[in-house]
Amino acid sequence: MPFDIPYGVSIGLDRAKQVLAAAEAEAKKRNWKMNIAVVDTNGELVHFARMEGAQIASGPISIGKARTAARFRRESRAFYNAYETGHGYVATLDPTLVASPGGFPLVEGGKVIGAVGCSGGTGDQDAAVCKVGADVVNSATH
Repeated sequence: MPFDIPYGVSIGLDRAKQVLAAAEAEAKKRNWKMNIAVVDTNGELVHFARMEGAQIASGPISIGKARTAARFRRESRAFYNAYETGHGYVATLDPTLVASPGGFPLVEGGKVIGAVGCSGGTGDQDAAVCKVGADVVNSATH
């Protein structure tokens, strides 16, 4: 079964701050204005930042990308790819699903503890920034 990663104890605020700080540092390095959200295993917001000048509309999108990654235990890009290949059924899965690159699950000790989502640039820019944040947790488990 694909994406069959068990859920663990939800990410806490201290760890969420580390994830967000890493993503924000990457965005600043690239001079990209981002909205960055970290959610728990249920997809509920734990920590959020809108960088100075970031598009206001992208705030809820970043939360939606993170929620999608946490609840479905996979990158939000997977749903973007499904749409791109003609599989529109994914729109019926969940009314809050965001099918766009830039949402990454956070996996610690082989279990999903939450997710991070970024929005404000292109999908690939969002994903590049968010991957750095996700690596704070995901790299520590390898």
